Amino acid sequence: MAYLTLFLTAFAAATLLPAYSEILLGTLVAQGLSYWWLWFWATLGNTLGSVVNGLIGRQVDRFKDKKWFPISEYQLHRARNRFNRYGQWSLLLGWLPLGGDALTLVGGIMRVPWFNFVILVGIGKGLRYAFVLWLVAEASSP
Repeated sequence: MAYLTLFLTAFAAATLLPAYSEILLGTLVAQGLSYWWLWFWATLGNTLGSVVNGLIGRQVDRFKDKKWFPISEYQLHRARNRFNRYGQWSLLLGWLPLGGDALTLVGGIMRVPWFNFVILVGIGKGLRYAFVLWLVAEASSP
């Protein structure tokens, strides 16, 4: 049940919902759960949450002309230009606490091929959780 909770929290944290999977991850490490499985479920959940952002991004063009749409054409144009400057490799930074979710959303807008999207985002997310686990392990060792 702890792994499922971590998966769901990591999933939510990758979307635009406010969630902090690192806190839960540290708590579960303190409870003695397997580092490998914690890393796996957190990475999988967070990566799949970013896929949701990518799916939403792929729908932006359908709604951009609606009055209620929160992003202006100018903002979309700037986001596309910035993404084009660095390309799909910028998805490796999808783990960033500020701007990472926006990168995955723009990756969807730019229609990055799904295989590339998932691999690049997954690498970034996996490295972040590996780093968090390492920090927790270092902090808890005597």
